[in-house]
Amino acid sequence: MKKKLTTITMVTMSLSLVLAACSDKTPEVKDTVAPQNSEKVAAKNFNESGYPIVKDKVTVKMVSPKAPLAPNYGEMEIFKRLEEQTNVHVEWDNVPEANYNDKKNILLASSNLPDVFYGARFTDNDLMKYSKDGTIIPLNDLIDKYMPNVKKLFEKRPELKAFVTAPDGKIYSLPVAEELGKGQAGIGSNPDFLFLNKAWLDKLSLKMPVSIEELHDVLSAFKTKDPNGNGKADEVPMSFMNTFWTGDIGYLFGAFGVPDKTYQPGDNSFIEHLNVKDGKVNYAATDPKYKEAVSYFHKWVEEGLIDKDSFTFNNNPAPYFAKGKTKDVTLGSYLWWEETEIVGPDRAKDYALVPPFKGMVVKYNNGSPWSRGGPVITKVNKNPEITARWLDLQYEPKMAAQLHWGPIGVAFDEKDGKLVQKPLDAGVAAGEFRQKVAPNMTGVILAEDFQNLVAPEPRALERMNRIKDTFVPQMEKENYPSIFFTPEELDKISKIKPDLAKLTNEKRSKWLMEGGVEKEWDSYLTTLKKMGLDDLLKIYQDALDRYNKASK
Repeated sequence: MKKKLTTITMVTMSLSLVLAACSDKTPEVKDTVAPQNSEKVAAKNFNESGYPIVKDKVTVKMVSPKAPLAPNYGEMEIFKRLEEQTNVHVEWDNVPEANYNDKKNILLASSNLPDVFYGARFTDNDLMKYSKDGTIIPLNDLIDKYMPNVKKLFEKRPELKAFVTAPDGKIYSLPVAEELGKGQAGIGSNPDFLFLNKAWLDKLSLKMPVSIEELHDVLSAFKTKDPNGNGKADEVPMSFMNTFWTGDIGYLFGAFGVPDKTYQPGDNSFIEHLNVKDGKVNYAATDPKYKEAVSYFHKWVEEGLIDKDSFTFNNNPAPYFAKGKTKDVTLGSYLWWEETEIVGPDRAKDYALVPPFKGMVVKYNNGSPWSRGGPVITKVNKNPEITARWLDLQYEPKMAAQLHWGPIGVAFDEKDGKLVQKPLDAGVAAGEFRQKVAPNMTGVILAEDFQNLVAPEPRALERMNRIKDTFVPQMEKENYPSIFFTPEELDKISKIKPDLAKLTNEKRSKWLMEGGVEKEWDSYLTTLKKMGLDDLLKIYQDALDRYNKASK
């Protein structure tokens, strides 16, 4: 899920040496020439159309995040093929996702810029700030002259062009998108599914819970009745990823009438704790029903029904994934966007999706299929035309699909002009395989491409059907769209939201683990007000009103 890729939180580290140690440089390819990014390549070496892009090999320096299981991009088959086709060699500086935001900020504050931030994940604030000071360059002219695939995409979908166009009329980053479903039925509308160990239910002669109280009773039985049969009290009734973009317990707050969503993303303007009803914006974390939910789930923590490690994963899914893959099955239930990544394909059959309870409100998340987090070109790039052509190739639909899921022959077979996904080896999880073979940092796959070129992944299709059939009937009718705020709005948001969201999330975690929400609630509301919550909500409301007016 790439949408998802716009909500990743970065761990703050103070020493650039630590960050540099976390990244790994691609070894030089023997047949490549020395880097030429310091000098503009002669016109005679550049082909404005056709391939290769250059007659003599050219090196471009790029910094990019990479998924935990991904190799250095220089070792990925898809990038080897791109180099062979274009004669452009990329010198990669790949940074683990958890460290990328800090590394990016250090580079932006220094004179040691790459030619390109690939999979840049620049926030709207970043795009405004670093375009204004000239650190990143506008792409409009490059798109018109050297990027026919991007230009065709924008002509076909002018609303996508508008989406990536800044308030000053310039485009500074390229889009990334997988249009899987629309509106409430879109694949990003709900990233939080609750899965329950059905094998344990059957063993204990229990029924699928249909209320939050029945879920409590099931989890209590999981804790006390040794459902895995090993004679040990090692069962984990429920685990989740606190404040992560998927798998957060805020989904269950909807049982109290006010679903909550936390992200803690690098993008300060990103929407957190925000719900919309009848066109009016409200902050979930100030609703009395939110207080009731926090108080209720604290009792689950006290009873040992909630895994306390849920609050210590620090946005690193790896130890969470391990919870579902212990030697003896120990995980009773968990929140995630699909089952196999947590428990693996062999155990997935023993876990069932729990439908939303009667009367439960399902959050309609800001799960736009579009992202402005694609590549940006910096001012030190002496050959932006070459770079633009190299990037544009990744917006040809068939190549875009390979950049998202893996190359033909590895992830796909090609039959009658269509890409057909190859079956995975036994025991291989689709999400883990995808990390290893595809960067998923560029390219747009439109809804019609999923009809005419490549079918959705089986797990994506299943997810879309689950959302449409299981969640949409109880989903909120409105959400907060991905609005490109004005520089003035971004400036105000950046001054208010980070500290306000930090306090909100810290209090929620503390109250869930230790209790005390009833005692501290009034002072908490007063503090949020003093921190500028009313002003923040006005900014969001004004921007939403403007967006809705323009959309009519």
